[in-house]
Amino acid sequence: MRTKITGRFVVGYEGGDHVVYRDGEVVYEDDRVVHVGHGFAGRVDRTIEAGDAIVSPGFVDLNALADIDHGILDTFQSSELALGLQWSEEYFLNRRHELFSPDDERFQRRYALIQLLLNGITTAMPIAAETYRAWCETYEQLADVAQIAGDLGIRIYLGPAYRSGINVVRSDGSRDVLWDRARGEDGLEQAVRFVRDFDGAFEGRIRGAFLPCRIETVTLDLLRATKRHADELGFPIKLHAAQGLPELALMRQWHGKRSIELLGEIGFLGPNVAIPHVYYIGGHNGVEASGADELALLRDSGTTVVHCPIPGARHARSLDTLERYLQAGVNVAIGTDMFPPDIIRTLDYGSNMAKQRAGNQTAGAPADLFRAATLGGATMLGRDDLGRLAPGAKADIAVIDLSALRTGVIEDPIRTLLMHANGRDVKTVIVDGRTVVENGTIPGLDVEATRRRAQAYFETYRVAYSERDYLRRSPDQLFPPTFRVVER
Repeated sequence: MRTKITGRFVVGYEGGDHVVYRDGEVVYEDDRVVHVGHGFAGRVDRTIEAGDAIVSPGFVDLNALADIDHGILDTFQSSELALGLQWSEEYFLNRRHELFSPDDERFQRRYALIQLLLNGITTAMPIAAETYRAWCETYEQLADVAQIAGDLGIRIYLGPAYRSGINVVRSDGSRDVLWDRARGEDGLEQAVRFVRDFDGAFEGRIRGAFLPCRIETVTLDLLRATKRHADELGFPIKLHAAQGLPELALMRQWHGKRSIELLGEIGFLGPNVAIPHVYYIGGHNGVEASGADELALLRDSGTTVVHCPIPGARHARSLDTLERYLQAGVNVAIGTDMFPPDIIRTLDYGSNMAKQRAGNQTAGAPADLFRAATLGGATMLGRDDLGRLAPGAKADIAVIDLSALRTGVIEDPIRTLLMHANGRDVKTVIVDGRTVVENGTIPGLDVEATRRRAQAYFETYRVAYSERDYLRRSPDQLFPPTFRVVER
């Protein structure tokens, strides 16, 4: 079936970069784009008139929230209260367990993937919390996620997350990492089995990925084995690193290196590797510049930095600066990494933070952020058929409506997108030529029932922090209200 979408602004791809066709059109047949621009003379079976809208390539989110988020709980505490949000040593040794039933797990994954689609994210590499698990994700849990993603129609790079250790708080309030190395090795084995079994499922929309957790919770042997498997099997890797000063201190204590230096030394970096955050490298954010040039290591190895502006801002961190990473030639992609997974709002945050850090209003160019959310992610995945609208590319499309009164006046479409729009303006989402969001909703979704169940899930999630806190404080102590609450 051949479909044409017309719109005031169609973001095509030509000569190695995006180009805007004013009053343009994109035509796709089955799962592939066949024309972008003006004046298509061929037959079409259906025409969608988007009107005052941006017809955009679907967004690529390499640190996509696949959970009911904890960000509303853990982005405002003092350092002392924040300790209570970690596992206690006693919980690690004696009481770790799965908090949610398999049915609840399936619900929260579906809820999260729906949110991604509603925000125009057509390709996702997920991230989910580990705090409420007995240890980490399992093959069986990710098999459920693959089925959910397949049913919803999202394109996803998937694998069970795994680790060898976890950050804990001891009874005296000191921090440490405690280890269960056998669980880490088992996690990698499950990941290998999963990617072999599920890669290519649902007409190729499910792809395998290796997703070890934070660098300080994974042994070097497990990292080396991960890279070996990923290279041999041809899958991408994502590893969180250089995201916090406590992590950096541990790397120096254990290995005498900063995080990115260490990954370069063990041969982990490469074009199939994505690293979210990467705030703390030599010469940036107050870290001394001695030793390896880590931006050069990232650039020369082809490693991708996944920029996550919203969680960065909420945790008082940012790239120092986005311009320095781009000018060094580092490939930068985008991750939402928090609720709401509003990638449009994420790009606006990223632009504003870049200006603030650089002290220059020309920094954080909307074009750079838009490229990161499309071409940057596609580059990391090795996909020249994603993140762009061009003949032969996948028919992954997001239509963002600009006609609402609250949107205001329309100037340059990409600047207008970042400064005036948000995820609620996404009206149509197409993945692989299949419409998965129509008129701003998932067809057939019971919105009210989904909302109620998500709230009930979250209340259980919130209360459970108390059993992991080393001081066993109540939820209201760990998450004090903004203002005094008066009950009826």
